[in-house]
Amino acid sequence: MKNHFFLLVALSLLLPPVTQLHAAEDPPAPLSSAVKHDAKVVADHAKDGAKQVAAAAKHVAHEVAAAAKQGAQEVAATAKRGADKAKAAAHGDSAAKPAGKPDKAATPAH
Repeated sequence: MKNHFFLLVALSLLLPPVTQLHAAEDPPAPLSSAVKHDAKVVADHAKDGAKQVAAAAKHVAHEVAAAAKQGAQEVAATAKRGADKAKAAAHGDSAAKPAGKPDKAATPAH
C-alpha cells in the first residue's frame, strides 16, 4: 500500500511539468507572429550592417591598393637609379651621373 501511495505522489508531481512542456511547444499565434517580426527586424539590421562593413572594406582595399602601387613605383625608380649607377661604375665613367631623385612634391599623393 505504501508503494502505491509513493507511486501516485510521484506521478502527480510529474503531470504538471508535462502539461507545461506541451503548452510551451505551441505558443499563441500573436506571440509567434511577434517573434517572427522581431527576427525579421534583426535580420534586416544585420543585413544593413553587413552592407556597411562591405562598403568600408572596399574603400580600405582601394586605399591599400593605391598605396601599394605608389610604393611599387618608388621601388622601381630606386632600382632604376641603382642600375644606372652600377652601369656607370662598370664603364668607369665618373663624369656620367644618373638622374637625381625626384621631388617629393612632384609625386601625387592619394
